[in-house]
Amino acid sequence: MSRRKSYEEINEKIRMGEAVVLTAEEVAKMASESSPAEIVEKVDVVTTATFGPMCSSGAFINFGHTDPPIRMEEVTLNGVPAYGGVAAVDAYIGATAENPENSEYGGAHVIEELIKGEDVHLIAKAKGTDCYPRREVDTWINKDSINEAFLFNPRNAYQNYPVATNSTEQNKYTYMGILLPRHRNATFCTSGALSPLINDPQMRTIGIGTSIFLCGARGYVAWNGTQFNTSKPLNERGIPLSNAATLAVIGDLKSMSPDFIKAAVFEKYGVSIFIGLGVPIPILDEDIAYRVSVDHSEIGMTIFDYGKPVHPQVATTTYQELLSGTVEIAGRKARTAPISSLPKAREIAELLKSWISRGEFELTAPVAPLPSGTKLNGLEIRGKRS
Repeated sequence: MSRRKSYEEINEKIRMGEAVVLTAEEVAKMASESSPAEIVEKVDVVTTATFGPMCSSGAFINFGHTDPPIRMEEVTLNGVPAYGGVAAVDAYIGATAENPENSEYGGAHVIEELIKGEDVHLIAKAKGTDCYPRREVDTWINKDSINEAFLFNPRNAYQNYPVATNSTEQNKYTYMGILLPRHRNATFCTSGALSPLINDPQMRTIGIGTSIFLCGARGYVAWNGTQFNTSKPLNERGIPLSNAATLAVIGDLKSMSPDFIKAAVFEKYGVSIFIGLGVPIPILDEDIAYRVSVDHSEIGMTIFDYGKPVHPQVATTTYQELLSGTVEIAGRKARTAPISSLPKAREIAELLKSWISRGEFELTAPVAPLPSGTKLNGLEIRGKRS
């Protein structure tokens, strides 16, 4: 009978300082000499990680009440609009929200500055009510003066995001970077064999409640991410060939490190934010041991033409080929470049490994699985109803 482990068994080894923890790249190398059954015997936890732009991110903030109190309706932080339609002094600031007077400064910068402990200029306005009579606030806040601040990111850690290229005669300025004419370059955004949802493609260990590394602190998977799509074709290892599952994640902003969250601006596109995210995967059985042993060369990637509105597929490749620096598209060699950081992902995987090895980070079993059988709907453009 094949070996099976439980979360409690692995956590007990973590508490005793006896757990064997490897990064996903390390276990992929081990797999060249060891079978999945042997990996189950030798390894307890595998750490995965990614660091790249994740536009669908933001933070909830509770500012605390004024005297007399205010029901904030229009809120800006360093000139960046935040959504105040939550409660009296709660707001949500999205990473891609921009200062109307400076399109190269946005919510991502505000979030990074709060994490650094810097002061942020808060202006809030309201109509005034009997219970909330104040009509305006103009003050400065920082992470120590506010009550709560936590990241809540609706869509992070995309599973195998596609490669972007451009067939047209003009540069295209996109969230995948600048795409040169006539397929002269191709950009990609994944950490390959380190990517969390590539190492657990069936999401057997990643689910609602899973403890994760989020921007230098402990976070959690809160829900499936938006645009969660499990209907994509799979390769022989069960990995989707293009963008599929995503994670909605949550974590305490006040505990995070600016080393693992960075504001960014993409030319002629706008503001985004780089998120550092890591997920530990318990080696419960041989199937999981097989999945986490994936190598860069075994990850199929789909290349789409971002020069055309519907982004048609134009070629396929592997993550290993993308790392080589060139890939063939339409009969010519295109230069490849990542917009995510594999070195930073490796740093996160190693840091999470050290936390677990020192007994500072135990694993949590999901309280509920992520959904299956999902697909995406498009937005139908309709005229006004008569």
